[in-house]
Amino acid sequence: MAVISNFGIPTDGSANNGTTLMPKLQYRFRVSFIGLGLATTGEQGIVTQNVISVGRPNLTHDEVVVDSYNSKMYMAGKHTWEAISLVLRDDMTSAVVKAMGSQLNKQVDHADQASGISGSSYKFSMKIETLDGNNGSTAPEVFDTWELSGCYLAGMQYGDLNYATSDMVQLTANIRYDHAAHTVGQQDVLSAGSRGGTGEVIAP
Repeated sequence: MAVISNFGIPTDGSANNGTTLMPKLQYRFRVSFIGLGLATTGEQGIVTQNVISVGRPNLTHDEVVVDSYNSKMYMAGKHTWEAISLVLRDDMTSAVVKAMGSQLNKQVDHADQASGISGSSYKFSMKIETLDGNNGSTAPEVFDTWELSGCYLAGMQYGDLNYATSDMVQLTANIRYDHAAHTVGQQDVLSAGSRGGTGEVIAP
């Protein structure tokens, strides 16, 4: 989908030579939850409707240095999915803050100082979908989906109160997760198909 057909950067041998593709827009997205808090459809839907912003996953690899005679080589070590931030509106009914509180209570009962014996007793999943902007009678098209599994609230900030502003009260959740899948169409682009390379071993 080109923005304007006669503007863009010319590239050799490209079918879209001289065109600029329409970018995905940051404000067209949806965040949904599975197993958050009390895990009721209504509670999780309220959290979805009060999202202000969310980070998308970042992946980093440890660096493995292989020292040899006159040089160094670098290899990819273990990978880490970095935590993301989820910013929410604190609504007048306190429904959102109660939903997040019920999730924190699943992780640790702060009154009794009791916690679950395994991650499965409190972890949840979430989806971050990039949408095309349709709504109502025309269902939105999902361009791509990030699916985060093994999520828990690693941190919770309840925001500030201030006589000098008209800003809304915001909640900020720091979410740690075990794994992320990035689906475009029907394909997990991080897992499907050839992983590239020739398999050739290059001596140091």
